[in-house]
Amino acid sequence: MPDTTDRHDADDRVLESPSPDDALSDYARSVASLSRDADIQPSADAPKVVVDLPPAPEPEVPADEAAIAIDDVAVNPVAVSAGHLGGAPTTMSVTVVPSIPMPSSGDATAPVAVQNSDQGSAHARRDRLRGEHSVQPEAAAMLTADRLLEVNRRTKPAPEGGWNQLVYNATLHTVNLGDSAKVRAQKAQNERIRKVFEGGTRFVPVLTRKGGVGKTTVTALLGMALADVREDRVIAVDANPDRGTLSERVSTQTTATVRDVVHKAPSISGYTDFSTLVSRDETRLDILASDTDPQLSEAFDEDDYNVVADLAARFYSIMLTDCGTGIVHSVMRATLQRADAIVIVSGGSVDEARLASETLTWLEANGYGGLVRNAIVALNTATQGTNMVKLDEIESHFRSRVRDLVRIPYDPQLAAGSAVSYQHLKPLTRDAARSLAALVVEGLPAQRSA
Repeated sequence: MPDTTDRHDADDRVLESPSPDDALSDYARSVASLSRDADIQPSADAPKVVVDLPPAPEPEVPADEAAIAIDDVAVNPVAVSAGHLGGAPTTMSVTVVPSIPMPSSGDATAPVAVQNSDQGSAHARRDRLRGEHSVQPEAAAMLTADRLLEVNRRTKPAPEGGWNQLVYNATLHTVNLGDSAKVRAQKAQNERIRKVFEGGTRFVPVLTRKGGVGKTTVTALLGMALADVREDRVIAVDANPDRGTLSERVSTQTTATVRDVVHKAPSISGYTDFSTLVSRDETRLDILASDTDPQLSEAFDEDDYNVVADLAARFYSIMLTDCGTGIVHSVMRATLQRADAIVIVSGGSVDEARLASETLTWLEANGYGGLVRNAIVALNTATQGTNMVKLDEIESHFRSRVRDLVRIPYDPQLAAGSAVSYQHLKPLTRDAARSLAALVVEGLPAQRSA
């Protein structure tokens, strides 16, 4: 029989043995005690990192937002509750009106007119193409082909120029890439030259203070470039009191001169009568010659010029005037009074450029500063001494005084001094003439009272 005393002692030892959780707790306490006893401190040699951060920037409110910003006001959420004690809602809608810049000068209290885009007086071209109606009557010029024709395979025009035209022909007209970049640029320039004018004839004198710089040649080139592209009539009048040679730049079809126009003015009732007194070239440019007798041409004065200009204004959209050498003769005053834009011709030599610049100075001193700022300078590089002069410096000088400048290159046909065939000019010369025409037309007013 086993001893009961020993059995009870064994049971007591089993009951007194620690649980696993107690063992883990004792272990953790012992580790913490060791850490405190070790009293671990950071070393004095340890590196320290100090980060110096700039102060946080204060938020800036843009001026347009500050103009419509609402002041910060403490709000009691109970007071604005829509259903608090049966009260009505205390919120409301606020219409935000954007700030409108006030005029920099004048009366500060003057009202500022705001254009309403929804009620504009004229529709945009995009709106017209969508078929929307204009609130005002449209001019006949608004009925353009791009507005009225549907663009599809049958109506899209055949491409012009180089590779695009070759692809179109090779694919039996099934692949249409459109015009080449060169052709598109030429057509865009044509549109600039075809600018529509309303309210009378536009007058453009071509002048300079020095003879022999190509003033008559530039007048003929400008007139040919305009007449070749535009659908209306263009005339160039030789108003040189010293026997001009403008009529010799085209095939002469009549012996009539400005003197005959003055004498027959009362009997001219239509363009048919007037057309018998001018010569017309292949570009449809009409040229009215000056008197061939120097003694008679001296008698061509301001009144005679006004008679010719009044008749030309009945039949032509643009009238070019080949002015005489110098700028102080009697016809010049009437010419400048009618001028909408001017063309100054300069040669490529030092004295020619200086005299052309002095022409601008004279015009400014006599009250024609607006014409000077809108002027175009035609720099004729075919004159003697051009190859010895820095043309870039001449061009830089004139660009500081006028709106633009065009270089006229040397062309053997122009240098011959005889009749000019526009189609047989060098491509570079035709491009210069077209550029000059586009710049001149851009400076002319599109609308004005007749």
